[in-house]
Amino acid sequence: MKKFLILSLLIIISLTANAQSQEVRLANEYYSQGEYEKAKKLYDDLARDLDNIPLIHNNYFFLLLEMTEYNEAEKYIKRLIKKFPNNLYYQLDLGVLLKNSGQESQAQKYFDGLIDEIKYDNYRTRITADYFVNKQLTNMAIRTFKEARDAINNQYAYALEMANIYRIMNEKDLMVQEYLNYVSQNPSNLNYVKNTLQSLLAKPEELQSLEMLLYDKIQNEPNSEIYSELLIWVNLQQKNFYGAFIQARAIDKRLRTEGSRSINIGLMALENNDYNNAIKIFTYIIKEFPGTYNYLLAKMYLIKSYEKRVRNTYPIDEREIRNLINDYNNFINELGITRNTLEALRNKALLHAFYLDEKDSAIAILNKIIDTPRANPDIKAKSKLDLGDIYILTEEPWESTLLYSQVEKSHKEDPLGYEAKLRNAKLSYYKGEFQLAQEHLDILKQATTREIANDAMALSLLIKDNIAFDSTETAMKKYAAIELLLFQNKIAPALRAIEDMREEYAGHSLSDELLWKEAEIQKKLGHFDIAISLLQQIVDKYDDDILSDDAYFTIGSIYDRQLNDAEKAMEIYRTFLTKYPGSVYVAEARKRFRQLRGDYNALDERLPNSEL
Repeated sequence: MKKFLILSLLIIISLTANAQSQEVRLANEYYSQGEYEKAKKLYDDLARDLDNIPLIHNNYFFLLLEMTEYNEAEKYIKRLIKKFPNNLYYQLDLGVLLKNSGQESQAQKYFDGLIDEIKYDNYRTRITADYFVNKQLTNMAIRTFKEARDAINNQYAYALEMANIYRIMNEKDLMVQEYLNYVSQNPSNLNYVKNTLQSLLAKPEELQSLEMLLYDKIQNEPNSEIYSELLIWVNLQQKNFYGAFIQARAIDKRLRTEGSRSINIGLMALENNDYNNAIKIFTYIIKEFPGTYNYLLAKMYLIKSYEKRVRNTYPIDEREIRNLINDYNNFINELGITRNTLEALRNKALLHAFYLDEKDSAIAILNKIIDTPRANPDIKAKSKLDLGDIYILTEEPWESTLLYSQVEKSHKEDPLGYEAKLRNAKLSYYKGEFQLAQEHLDILKQATTREIANDAMALSLLIKDNIAFDSTETAMKKYAAIELLLFQNKIAPALRAIEDMREEYAGHSLSDELLWKEAEIQKKLGHFDIAISLLQQIVDKYDDDILSDDAYFTIGSIYDRQLNDAEKAMEIYRTFLTKYPGSVYVAEARKRFRQLRGDYNALDERLPNSEL
């Protein structure tokens, strides 16, 4: 009999709970559908049982607020506070009730009291701030953290939480300040802060604001490595390599790292064609760190920087090329045959082949590298690729294909292997074998190296776009032959072929490509006015084409670097930033504009010992 009674009681409890659960679901459904009167009637009944409160509280309380049933809401929430005096959420709800009912001053006073009460308790402080954020009372959340900071006498506490709140408020400067507070107390999170800022500070003025803030921080705390590291990062985001070098140099001195950070900045400058600043950086390392490993690297990269500057100074001066070869010879004689000097030998060979038309000398040097027993496999593979290129110059494409294929086989699933396949594709393209070229290019579109994948995609699109409506492929074959002439440095025949093709195929889809090729040639010949005229035709006639932004940026670059007309260059760069906001050249255009305006010089003067 006793067991039967217990079982009956359990069944009754279960049925009652199930009925209540159904009522809760129905009340919540009415609430979500905006049928407040029906929802309220159910909630009123359910609220009499305290066991239901966790299931209905949020909806019921805010339903009362939405229906302006403030007296009922006050009785309800005070009843809960009396029953559960340690529940912080109910106490906070009472403050929201006061605020919503128009009692702003009382609400503020009430919240102030709560914040003052919990400010020494880390856990309750976070709960309170999170509550305010969820209720869109972000200013109160900030106030909660600030009061807690003062209470525990730690102005860096809750920095990450406050940064996230300022992010919600779109207060970028305050957000950045809190991220700096966070990373200064947690240096191991530097990369996290960099990644976060990179995603949040998309506008140039936001990066500039961070830059100015960091300069102030460094002036106040000159020995702070964190701020210097961040300033390096900010300058690199803006491609201000000289500004990044200033900070890297200071860290190298403090940590006695023999120029390791500086040489990395120099390499970035070199890779981004900022060869003048690369020259300054490598010169500094050679002067300051003789006898070190970085000294040897800097000597080689200094020559490469001069080489890059010579190659981009038009028309190219053969005497400068001879001087570069002499520099490489001196470097090799000073150090003997080492891994670094083999790279120098390779660079020297390319100068002989592509600038002095001394192909036999180049072939002999590259074969020497390939035959060196202890040479790194990568340098041997690079030399084979270079040798393949030279055999294209000597019109022996079968030798080129053989060498490229050797590297493909020896460096499978490796960037050098992909590079070899790309060169085989280009060789097929030069020969007008477009289907074979496409087979290579389709594979390379999936290459792990983004640069190779992009090059493959660009060539593939060029071929597809220009043979789609030409079954004979005649125009595309003529254009590919022009590209081969240019690769072989046969400038005069290439110019004649371009002029003939522009006349024969006026209005063809290759017209803008032909203008671009002719402009490149005229620029290299030093005919800058002609080059600008050709580029302007691309901008005017093919404004929606993929080459339009390239052409306009190049016009600015010619005024900037070749004609030394800073005012005109600034005008072009300024217009470029508005005309082509999505271009890959935006960062470089902005950097050059700021450099010409003198922004970086003004910033550098704020720092001690900034001169070289």
